[in-house]
Amino acid sequence: MIRIGDFARIGQVSVVTLRHYDEIDLLKPIAVDIATNYRYYSVAQLPRLNRILALKDLGFSLDQIEQVLNGLTVEQLRGMLKLKQAEVQQQIADEQARLTRIEVRLKQIESEDNMPEYDVVLKMVPAVLIASRSVTIPTNDQVPLYLDAALFEAYNYATTNGARAIGDWFAIWHQPAETLANEVAEAAVPIDHAVPGSDQVKVYELPRTQVASVIHYGAFKNLVQEHTALLRWIEAHSYETVGTYREIYIKHDRENMTDSATEIQYPVEKRS
Repeated sequence: MIRIGDFARIGQVSVVTLRHYDEIDLLKPIAVDIATNYRYYSVAQLPRLNRILALKDLGFSLDQIEQVLNGLTVEQLRGMLKLKQAEVQQQIADEQARLTRIEVRLKQIESEDNMPEYDVVLKMVPAVLIASRSVTIPTNDQVPLYLDAALFEAYNYATTNGARAIGDWFAIWHQPAETLANEVAEAAVPIDHAVPGSDQVKVYELPRTQVASVIHYGAFKNLVQEHTALLRWIEAHSYETVGTYREIYIKHDRENMTDSATEIQYPVEKRS
């Protein structure tokens, strides 16, 4: 018999690890001293310990290792390995994408010799049910007048029909940000459940979408700078826009726009 400390040294694991394997019935000692509670192992148990360590190195959890040790078929083991292979490949792809973002940020800092003014975030936004009122805005300076009226029309219609508004109101813009005349927008109010639509107010679900996002603080007159920064980021990171962009009105006060916060979201996908 081998004392636990010696067995740990031979197997190159800690005593704490062996105690944990004992507690979860993954690797039990062959004997335990009744008086001292000291654990003893056998040389014949080293192959089992080595298999545990080899499977851990492949990224398997202890629960999965227990399944393997308890007698999986070759096909079952092959299936587990293929799943783990796909998982690791996705992790590598995610880290490669992170590396690309770091390289782009470094180039941006080197070219501008200062910290980037806008921080772009890539994220998934969940599906959302909205009450939507489309509106055509003759000139850009009339956006507050037309868009606010459309937002409140969508809100009043939805709540009058029994829905509850949830989340921040937003606009979906159907042309590039540099278009400043005859702009088509949807004033969108997220709601908790579907209600019948009308000729003016549509009720539908926006699907779950990956977006590149940036936060704008203050009045809308400088909003084009964030759009430019976002589109440059999308191009630099080998993405492309796939659909209409959104402006989420996180904090919105027409009386004090300097304290407003707006999130700009462009739906994107990796460029093939």
